Amino acid sequence: MPSKTPPLATLSNEALCKLRDEIAAVLSRRAEELRKELNQLTGGALVSGEAANGRKYTRKTKGHKIAPKYRGPDGTTWCGRGLKPRWLTNEMKHGKKPEDFLIVPRDKDREDTPKTNASR
Repeated sequence: MPSKTPPLATLSNEALCKLRDEIAAVLSRRAEELRKELNQLTGGALVSGEAANGRKYTRKTKGHKIAPKYRGPDGTTWCGRGLKPRWLTNEMKHGKKPEDFLIVPRDKDREDTPKTNASR
């Protein structure tokens, strides 16, 4: 069945731009319809980074710094998250362990003591 639209190669630049805009409008309408349908199906639960109330979802820990856990021979510190720093990988190649660089070594006595919440 032959198409009613002319081949794209024969269209002028203006006609191609108009066709592009029409396609973009149709796609955005369909995307909005799908978002509405998805919201109805999920009851407004978290969809594409937005909470049910329409607010953007953010992590509670975003931007919070944590205390360093390891200290290198030159005084640099590492919290234990992310890639291992070069100084630690070099020391590990020479036979040392990450536990050798702990800032506060863990004691068995400390782990066994119950935690108390003084603010309560």
